[in-house]
Amino acid sequence: MNPPKCKEEDYIDFLIATQKAYSCTEVARVQPNEKVSHDAILRMLHRIEPTSESLWQKSSQFVDKSKGYLVIDDSTLDKPMPSKMDLVSYQWSGKHHRVVDQPSKSYLDRRRQPYTD
Repeated sequence: MNPPKCKEEDYIDFLIATQKAYSCTEVARVQPNEKVSHDAILRMLHRIEPTSESLWQKSSQFVDKSKGYLVIDDSTLDKPMPSKMDLVSYQWSGKHHRVVDQPSKSYLDRRRQPYTD
């Protein structure tokens, strides 16, 4: 069996960096190191187990566990807006089960309380 051409970390980096296009075709197009087909990325997504462990391994270096909680809320506001407005872009809506043109909000809450697993 050949080793995978796309790693989970590559896909996570893509998700962190991208704002609009979340397709396997877009992931393949923007890979910096080597050409990867969108089919290879799709196979990788089907192969990995759907856990948040890789995401936590990548992001845990930014969390000071002795000083607080890390709460991130990234959601879309259910208010249709003109697309020429700042902070309005295409976002996936879980409510509408499709991509919508709505403002998004990201909220980071860092509270001064001990972190616990």
